[in-house]
Amino acid sequence: MPPEPPPSPEPLHSPEPSHSPEPPPSPEPPRSPTSPRSPGPSHRPTPPYRAIAAELRRRIRAGELSPGDRVPSTRSITREWGVAMATATKALAVLRQEGLVRPEPGVGTVVTARRGPAASAGTASAPVPGPTLLTRGRIVATALELADAEGLNALTMRRVATALGVSTMTLYRHVPGKAELVRLMADAACGEVPLGPVPADWRTGLERGARWLRGVYVRHRWMAHAMASFTRPVATPNAMAYTDWVLRSLRGTRLSHTEKLHSHLLIFAYVQGLSMAADLEEQARQDTGISDGEWMEQNEPRFDAIQSAGAYPELAAVTSGGGFGLDLETLFEFGLRRTLDGIASMIDETSA
Repeated sequence: MPPEPPPSPEPLHSPEPSHSPEPPPSPEPPRSPTSPRSPGPSHRPTPPYRAIAAELRRRIRAGELSPGDRVPSTRSITREWGVAMATATKALAVLRQEGLVRPEPGVGTVVTARRGPAASAGTASAPVPGPTLLTRGRIVATALELADAEGLNALTMRRVATALGVSTMTLYRHVPGKAELVRLMADAACGEVPLGPVPADWRTGLERGARWLRGVYVRHRWMAHAMASFTRPVATPNAMAYTDWVLRSLRGTRLSHTEKLHSHLLIFAYVQGLSMAADLEEQARQDTGISDGEWMEQNEPRFDAIQSAGAYPELAAVTSGGGFGLDLETLFEFGLRRTLDGIASMIDETSA
């Protein structure tokens, strides 16, 4: 066997420590329940939009908000919680994804009907669906829901992106801006209900066209503002198809091209004006939270005080006795008949 290697030589002296031993660590002071903790996935603060969604979810499950009730609008959320409009939109988007709320045209966002014993017992809702392919059609549909619930002024590219769960820059890859998005929304709204064949009678055609347009504005109140310009009309296939349909209703008359176009625009302006008034009144109801009757009760003393001097005798004679009530639908029917009567007189003159 080979000899073992000799042992290593011992050091001449052992090194002395260059410093005194460290004292034992002092115990960590007790942490209060509200003390900040080190960041970690389980201790991050709840995002504001999730906190708002949780409170609204609690109200729904506790029965404070019943099926069909309006939940706070994005504007109400911004006032109550002091958050940005995008945060409010994101909170409502969470509840929509959970199936707890839905947009109701002309009303706002409302609580959906409860389904099954799990919902009534306050258990968790159905799981949030996974990511869906982002398409232009999906963007337009989401923008329609937001505009129907909150109005056109509240619609921004950022809010649509938040509702879809994507970044704003991702949205711009499909739609270049809000103006184009509104144009696509208007085209989609005009394409929902077909006009059908053109009637042989011009008056029947004009009346049907007016009621069709009124229906579009009732389903989508913001449309009256989006289509407001006459000298710069919105160029969409479905809106142009409506104009062509109305003009074909007048083919059997002897009206000139200008008279036909003016007749169409006259009815268009009439329907649009009343629809814009209806939208403004609905916005006022949402902003104030009071009905038209309640508003009149609050302001009636002011009107009475102005009329008490007797300076407006005709107005007092029409409105006295409490028998007068203004209803926009009644006004629509009255005005439409009178407008068609005027066009009929013009057609009779050209046919004589």
